[in-house]
Amino acid sequence: MISMDKGMMPETAQGPSAAFVGTLHFTYTSPPLTANQRMHWRKKASITKDVRRATSLAAARYPALGKCRVTLTWLVVTNHRRDADNVVPTLKAMCDGLVDAGVVTDDTPDLMDKLMPRIVKLGAGEGPARFELRVERIS
Repeated sequence: MISMDKGMMPETAQGPSAAFVGTLHFTYTSPPLTANQRMHWRKKASITKDVRRATSLAAARYPALGKCRVTLTWLVVTNHRRDADNVVPTLKAMCDGLVDAGVVTDDTPDLMDKLMPRIVKLGAGEGPARFELRVERIS
């Protein structure tokens, strides 16, 4: 379900104020959580927990960043119409997973700048649909 960049350096090699950019890769082909879903609260809670856990595990080797900016990109293979606002619940669960991993202490606006999710059409041969969560340190 998840994979990480192979080129990430551990915290000790980067220092607390050095630039940091990492991208987490998720094999979801569609958003696990959307703003338009109508499901039982227990099922939604279970999916949210799974997304948080997957993000937390993937980000476990990331250093504590203090403040960060996150961008969620949904890479798609078809030309269907999609609404980026609809993906925000998935972004929220992933941001909570970053907090669970200790990347930041909270996902409040003063510590985490959450950019609007992006939807990008892949070209032929660029692989299957997937999600990427970019995390970068900001000052």
